[in-house]
Amino acid sequence: MQLSPAPPPRPLPSEGAGRNMRLLVQLRWLAVGGQLATILVVDGLLGIRLPLVPMASVLAALVLLNLATLARRSRWSDTNLPLFLALVLDVAALTAQLYLSGGAGNPFVSLYLLQVVIGAILLDIWSSWALVAITGAAFALLGPFHRPLTLPPGYASSLSDAFLIGNWINFVLAATLLVAFVTRIAANLRDRDAKVAHLHQRAVEEEHIVRMGLLASGAAHELGTPLSSISVLLGDWKNEPAIRRNPRFAAEVDDMRAEVARCKDIVSGILFAAGEVTGEAPTRTTLRTFLTHTLDRWRGSDPGRATFEDRLGPDIPIVADRALAQALTNLLDNALEAGARSIALIALRDGPMLRLTVRDDGNGFADRILSSLGKPYNTSKDRQGAGLGLYLVTNVLRPLGGTIEALNRDGGGAETSLVLPVESLALEKTR
Repeated sequence: MQLSPAPPPRPLPSEGAGRNMRLLVQLRWLAVGGQLATILVVDGLLGIRLPLVPMASVLAALVLLNLATLARRSRWSDTNLPLFLALVLDVAALTAQLYLSGGAGNPFVSLYLLQVVIGAILLDIWSSWALVAITGAAFALLGPFHRPLTLPPGYASSLSDAFLIGNWINFVLAATLLVAFVTRIAANLRDRDAKVAHLHQRAVEEEHIVRMGLLASGAAHELGTPLSSISVLLGDWKNEPAIRRNPRFAAEVDDMRAEVARCKDIVSGILFAAGEVTGEAPTRTTLRTFLTHTLDRWRGSDPGRATFEDRLGPDIPIVADRALAQALTNLLDNALEAGARSIALIALRDGPMLRLTVRDDGNGFADRILSSLGKPYNTSKDRQGAGLGLYLVTNVLRPLGGTIEALNRDGGGAETSLVLPVESLALEKTR
């Protein structure tokens, strides 16, 4: 029975959106207090008569806007549009106050730059430039369209049109430079924060790998002794007359000895990856031989378990990387556990890069696994400790300069590819 999906929950406001909107609310309270104090000083102390009722109405509108913003706190969005609209409303309120108090000749017209700088920091690039255009147009319109002020004789003066035009040009130039450089600086800071976050995540993953390596190394040391004892016992059994006379028993003992040898080889591989190689020098071989030997070891006594498609071209000498061999084995094991009946290892040389692909006709990957490829415990298996195979493969490839790719095939099954530079394995530079 298929259950109908539940309606998605209402998304919670992001922390960034909340901080930015709170910042605008606080600045708006400061603007209301500053404008109120300025109006009282200019009208009450300086004797410059202002249209108090219209200007107080604009302040009341700003207060209502703040209250409405606070009331919708639970529905703050992390998109660019709400912040842009909030700044446009602030620009409109400032424009209304300037219109009522002398227009472009008002010295407080430079406060437009505050909105421009805030927009350059908080908004997307297109919104920042849109805010420059809006404030520039508002500044220009305040020249011919405004309510003139009647100034006392001691404050009366007239500004020439040339001065107002020059002041407007100065504003547009300053706003343009501010947006151009502030947006670039903000982008650089975002890139830096992203890189720091990536490095932190990588450090956490590598610390996790170190802990796993210590655990695996200890387990490998503990397993070495019983495996050696079992190998000796099986060797003794093979020479027993009763077993030698029975072909079936002799074959089973041979199979058990082969499996124990494989377990010992896996334990040796764990110790090798942990840097605990005892008396074992790096093996010089060729790329084709290395891949063929790795696949043959995995297939064991059943050569039909997987096929090898060789598209390498000329063979090259390499140093056998046992960690890479184990990574390939993990991919082949995953394909087999996914119910694949046909498995192929495809080796392709693409210029300086080597692509090793395991293709199967199994169940494929779940979408959530593909979206978090290479993360620990990312698996559809329900057993404890599962989900480390692709994670370990990713960390094997990282020091080699390689990456892992995975996709679901259109006809069913999956493809998992290891892509790494040929020079990371080659004994000499290749072309």
